[in-house]
Parts: sequence; C-alpha cells; structure tokens
Amino acid sequence: MEELVFSVPGMTCGHCEAAVTTEIGNVAGVSDVHVDLASKTVVVHGHGISRPAVFAAVDAAGFEVVTGDA
Repeated sequence: MEELVFSVPGMTCGHCEAAVTTEIGNVAGVSDVHVDLASKTVVVHGHGISRPAVFAAVDAAGFEVVTGDA
C-alpha cells in the first residue's frame, strides 16, 4: 500500500475537509483519505496512486497543495 502525505494550508473548516476528502476519494487507486485540519495535513493511502491526479483533485476542491519539494 502506498502513502502520500502533503499539506493543504488553506483548509480551515469541516466544509474544506469534506471537499478535499471527496475529491481525493474519487481518484483511481485511492482507498483511504485522512484530513487533519489542525495540522493542515492530508494522508492518502491506496495502490497505484497518481500523485498528479491527487494534487489535481485538491485543486478541483479549490485548494493548493504544499509538498515541501524543491
């Protein structure tokens, strides 16, 4: 099982959490999505997860991903 962890700093409420969870949950290969509003962190589990597809889903929910990648 793969794990993808990243930050979505713009999330502030339950609606934000639900929007991000729903959009990511629709991505092929995703089996579980956990959003922590306190830390603004999203953890995605699944098999064959497409990182670009997950990030596009966050964008579709109206938020921006921060990965820490250079």
